[in-house]
Amino acid sequence: MLVLLPPSEGKAAPGRGAPLKPQALSLPDLAPARAAVLDELVELCAADEDKAREVLGLSEGLRGEIAKNAALRTAGTRPAGEVYTGVLYDALGLATLDAAAGRRADASLLIFSGLWGAVRVGDRIPSYRCSMGVKLPGIGALGAYWRAPMATALPEAVEAAGGGLVLDLRSSAYVSAWQPKGELAGRTASVRVLHSRRDEVTGEEKRSVVSHFNKATKGRLVRDLLTAGAAPKTPGALVETLRELGHTVEAEAPARAGRTWRIDVVVSEIH
Repeated sequence: MLVLLPPSEGKAAPGRGAPLKPQALSLPDLAPARAAVLDELVELCAADEDKAREVLGLSEGLRGEIAKNAALRTAGTRPAGEVYTGVLYDALGLATLDAAAGRRADASLLIFSGLWGAVRVGDRIPSYRCSMGVKLPGIGALGAYWRAPMATALPEAVEAAGGGLVLDLRSSAYVSAWQPKGELAGRTASVRVLHSRRDEVTGEEKRSVVSHFNKATKGRLVRDLLTAGAAPKTPGALVETLRELGHTVEAEAPARAGRTWRIDVVVSEIH
């Protein structure tokens, strides 16, 4: 099983570890594309703060992120699983997993990134600011830029993780960088979180798509799978596994071959 995660906008403070070693990152097929994005981002942020702030879509209060980007090559690093913070990662709680679950996280989690393409939780990276929605002057839209290198690297990563299921929990901006095709799409499942509540007058059930709090639910889903040692091989098996773990899940197989599954996780409380 391979789990695809979005990064977080907020990130931990720069680490005290050794500087970035690009050759040590997972998915080495992405190395040339990573080098090009890193060069472009560092040059932009070192040359013109105002232009960099506009390109990166940063408020005045986040101007300090530009200096951080300019120093990426010499900044201290820490494991990606520590760099990314926020609602999903708080709920996932990588630091509190037991040893066995931690090993499963190292092998099965892949975090997408506008700067790195994708990294594993154990890859050492510096703190940075560059979302997949950014258009760098010399490269263009990062979502489109990453499609070609990802087309080679991601299928290989799926097989390296044992083949089988791909659980896609990415947000839409990161989905643009890679979408499974053909047979691989048929064993890929994306998750939508729905909030179920009863109408106080009619008693009828009403459902709405959860936005902010879907991140916490997704983090808890992944944590439950890791701690249980679950390794479903197909989307259908994933549905049964999540139900066994206490989640309310609904899903239908795609109407046609080569389409991904969509799994709805229904929650009565959002937190």
